Amino acid sequence: MNAVCREPTASSVKLKPEDFEVFERAALERSSTVLMVDLSFSMLARDHFEAAKRVAMALDSLIRSQYPKDSLYIVGFANSARQLKKEDLSYIQWGESDNYTNIQHGLYLARKLLAKERQTNQQIILVTDGEPTAHFEDETHFFCQAPPSPRTLQLTLQEVRNCTRKGIVINTFMLENDKFLTAFVTRMARINKGRVFFASSDTLGQYLLVDYMANKKRTI
Repeated sequence: MNAVCREPTASSVKLKPEDFEVFERAALERSSTVLMVDLSFSMLARDHFEAAKRVAMALDSLIRSQYPKDSLYIVGFANSARQLKKEDLSYIQWGESDNYTNIQHGLYLARKLLAKERQTNQQIILVTDGEPTAHFEDETHFFCQAPPSPRTLQLTLQEVRNCTRKGIVINTFMLENDKFLTAFVTRMARINKGRVFFASSDTLGQYLLVDYMANKKRTI
C-alpha cells in the first residue's frame, strides 16, 4: 500500500525498502495485576529497598500510560501486608518493627483484591529477597520465627494453592539466590505454574518491566 500510494498511476507496483513496515499491537485481553513488594528489614540491609520502590513506581507509570485499561494494585508486606496507593510509593519507609517476611498474608490480600476484578488474566508479581518467616493463623493470631517454621511454610504454600485455584499466576522476582530460597520459590512455581526470576537490584527493573510488556504484546 505504501508503494501504491507513492505512485498511484504506475502500471506496476515498485517496492522500495522503506515501503515495508512492522506492526505490533497490544493484546486485547485486559490484565489485573498485584505487585507485592517486600518491605522487611532484609530489603533495607541488603540495599534492595530503593530498587523495589523504583520498580513499583515504574510499573505503575507504565500501566497508566501504555495500558490504561489494565488494573494495578500495590501491596507492601513485612510482618503483615497492606495495600499501598501510588501516591504512597515515594514516601514508603521501613518500620523498625518490620523484621519478618509474611508472604502468606501478602498473597491473601492480593487474592482478595483480584477477586474484585472481572478480568480472566490475573497475576501477582512478587518482589522479595527473603524466605517466609511469618504468618497469621487467623485474623488476630500472628506468628513469626526465623529460620521459618514448618507451619509458616505450610500456610504460605496453602495460600499459593488458593491463588492457583482462582486462576491467579504468581511470578516471583527473587533478589537473593541461596539454596533454601531457590528450593522454596521452585515449590511455589511447581504448584502455581508461574515463573521465577533471579535478579539483582540493578537488573530488577529491566527484568520486570520487559517481562510485563512481553506478556502484553503479540506480533501481527
